Amino acid sequence: MPNSITQVQPPLEFIPPAFNPWVYQATRLLLPGWMRWRAGIVEAEVSHSEILVDLYRQFQLGKTRFMMAFRHPSTNDPVTMNYLLSHHVPRAAQQQGVPLQFPTYAHFIYDRGIPLWAGKGVGWYYAHMGCTPIRRGKVDRAGLRSARQLFAEGQFPMAAAPEGATNGQNGILSPIEPGIAQFGFWCAEDLAKAGRPEQVCILPIGIQYHYIDAPWEAMEKLLTQLEVESGLKVCDDSTLLIDVQERGLLIQSDKLTDPRSIALYHRILRLSYHLLERMEQFYSKFYHQNLKSPAATETQIMPDSAFATNQQLATRLQALLNSALTVAEQYFAVQPNGSLTDRCRRLEQAGWDWIYREDLSSLDELPEVERRLADRVAEEANLNLWHMRLAETFVSVTGRYVIEQPSCERFAETLLLLWDVVTRLKGEFPFPRPQLGSQRVKVTIGEPLSVSDRWSDYQSSRRQAITACTTDLQTALEQMIE
Repeated sequence: MPNSITQVQPPLEFIPPAFNPWVYQATRLLLPGWMRWRAGIVEAEVSHSEILVDLYRQFQLGKTRFMMAFRHPSTNDPVTMNYLLSHHVPRAAQQQGVPLQFPTYAHFIYDRGIPLWAGKGVGWYYAHMGCTPIRRGKVDRAGLRSARQLFAEGQFPMAAAPEGATNGQNGILSPIEPGIAQFGFWCAEDLAKAGRPEQVCILPIGIQYHYIDAPWEAMEKLLTQLEVESGLKVCDDSTLLIDVQERGLLIQSDKLTDPRSIALYHRILRLSYHLLERMEQFYSKFYHQNLKSPAATETQIMPDSAFATNQQLATRLQALLNSALTVAEQYFAVQPNGSLTDRCRRLEQAGWDWIYREDLSSLDELPEVERRLADRVAEEANLNLWHMRLAETFVSVTGRYVIEQPSCERFAETLLLLWDVVTRLKGEFPFPRPQLGSQRVKVTIGEPLSVSDRWSDYQSSRRQAITACTTDLQTALEQMIE
């Protein structure tokens, strides 16, 4: 969502999917170049593509309806999925001697909020690529109806990210939402009512990104930029160790052995604590939140010091996120129920309700005073959503991510999350992100989860069947993480 909303907006309209083969074909032709030059993905590896090829064969023969549930660690995932379907699947099918009709594509479900910050042109493009939108924080009847209809009757299979949003971390799967399983059972129900014989399944797809060459120099350069913007003094290695020791952040871990990674880790840790302390002071002083920054005490150099330091970081971060959401919830009079993700969803919808006014029949016909009051409400709602956006950036952060497996990918992912935060604190929008280096993507096709085989369970207990299917999908996606 743009940072500069100062006027009330008309209600958000549903953007109906309207697949245009010319738009698709242009996208298909431009996609390889886009992947390389704009997304920085220069290699793609796909495991078990024969499973997906067979599902497309069965779909085109009228035997199967299926939804691809893909991991969502990066904003490049839709590009990766598009390449998988439009380029890799036809090539793999030809190699396997399986005849498939053109095009092999999918109806993607996307967040209705994307065109709000990416622009109306993106909404037009998504519609003409056959995608269908959903609003995450409310019962979106139009969005649900469209996705349900496409699952049972659409020209293509379905595709959606069950995590609901990117978490910026290859190695962590966010809790997945039950909507994917619900769509599957709705499709089975619609087919049964129509007397159709197709089987329904959900296909888990893992996505992970790896750097071709470890981008240590690019990470150090970006980290220096963030340190300067955050008011931290840039130190050499010896001064850095003295500084982190004085802050109580000096750690030792048998997983950190390379001097370069040790220095980079301490710099990231120092920056994280610096930003944490500043935000604790910010919310304590100006929003009256009870956040007390504990005094730094010298950490003993012990094998478990990394765990203790990161655990403290995670604990304080969760308290900070709770305070940020509390500030927004108090403004919008929203109850703080559920997980941090659930709270973010409800706050987003509350903000939209005050910006995109469905209770005003015609904005142009409003008296001048009422229009200006509505503008004030919209502007303040947008400003208060900033707290939610800040918290949303760190919802999945555990504090142990890098130290558990200090790979260049985890260093880079953590650094880019810090870049997101600093960018938001500067009042800017964190997109597109900096490219630290060329990457290869690994896509893993999992075993299909049959929804049809669970249909009798759904008829007996809908909630239990949805929960069981969701749990199995979560497990399948977690097992694909390397």
